[in-house]
Amino acid sequence: MRKITIIGGGQSGFQLAIGLLKNGYQVRVVQNRTAEDLARGKVLSSQCMFGDAIQAERDLGLDFWSDGACPPVEGISFVVPHPEQPGEKVIDWSGRLERNAYSVDQRVKIPRWMAEFEKLGGRLVMKDAGLSDMELYAREDDLVIVASGKGDIGKMFERDATKSPYDKPQRALALTYVHGMTPRPEHSAVNFNLIPGVGEYFVFPALTTSGACDIMVFEGVPGGPMDCWGDVKSPEQHLETSLNILNTFLPWEAERNRNVTLTDDNGILAGRFAPTVRKPVGTLPSGAKVLGLGDAVCLNDPITGQGSNNAAKAARVYMNRILAHGDRAFDEQWMQETFDTYWDYAQWVVNWTNMMLAPPPPFILEIMGTACVEPRLAHRIANGFDDPRDFFPWFADPQAASAYLAELRAA
Repeated sequence: MRKITIIGGGQSGFQLAIGLLKNGYQVRVVQNRTAEDLARGKVLSSQCMFGDAIQAERDLGLDFWSDGACPPVEGISFVVPHPEQPGEKVIDWSGRLERNAYSVDQRVKIPRWMAEFEKLGGRLVMKDAGLSDMELYAREDDLVIVASGKGDIGKMFERDATKSPYDKPQRALALTYVHGMTPRPEHSAVNFNLIPGVGEYFVFPALTTSGACDIMVFEGVPGGPMDCWGDVKSPEQHLETSLNILNTFLPWEAERNRNVTLTDDNGILAGRFAPTVRKPVGTLPSGAKVLGLGDAVCLNDPITGQGSNNAAKAARVYMNRILAHGDRAFDEQWMQETFDTYWDYAQWVVNWTNMMLAPPPPFILEIMGTACVEPRLAHRIANGFDDPRDFFPWFADPQAASAYLAELRAA
């Protein structure tokens, strides 16, 4: 029986671990937080997962929430406020998703997956894994995979400058989990609001430890008016700051939040990081090789909501590659080719996400404006969140965009 150790038990780590267990592998997961620690701790992400990522979970019997426990996300809406007329919108459209999206708080999901992992016979080790631990795992097992990018183990993976155009954070980030938000008319959606020069705000329904909720995601341009979280010292201040932003820039969103309360004191998060792609093969002091997975080697800004989706799809690629490899050695070439197989998909997500962090060029604003009057375009943009490869080339190149919009008008 082949033995594999996975360092880090988040979305990608546990999904891969459980998939391998179900295919007859012996799997050890090493992480530094118990299920109780996770359930009682701070929120970890916003994790809105679209149809294909949910299917990756469903294929492994890990979708425990989309049968009614978790409220669905049924579409995408997009708004740009009028720069000179407060309360007015220059762009406003919505499109339905072909497959519902779902957001399950990691404080709910990961403890449930931990229980499933152990039920299936997986070995769970609670500790902060250091380099000496990884040397031991590399000697004992056929393959070591690192699904955590924190601490010394994260430093093993060198930043890939050719794939990482930004070397510093592009947004000041904050999450606010709330109860009591007025539902969106028509159908539920990720309500995405782009405020040029200020930042972005999006919000969607989710499931948290206390039931159905909504998750606010704030993305402030550094140094701008939404980069305002540094002096927030309490959960109450965090909620107040969230509502002040909406009252100032997005009155239609503020109106939905007249009666909200925090889901819990830990339903908040603020921080910033540079979106980074790293080289996937790390070398231990002994010379042994380990393979990076998920955020450890491909960390995107949340602006396009792709983090957990990427993690789920990466875990699926890695699992399929491991199963297809049989009894052969997991050498450095295999590790690089495994990441490259994933990168065939992920490169489009990274390119799209990095584009969205830059000021929108005129052709992007034309696309978004056209979607207000062209339902086929709104539908295509909405469903591109499920598979961002469909955005290329028409969402990335002015000439391709012009040709596509002309084709739509002619039809």
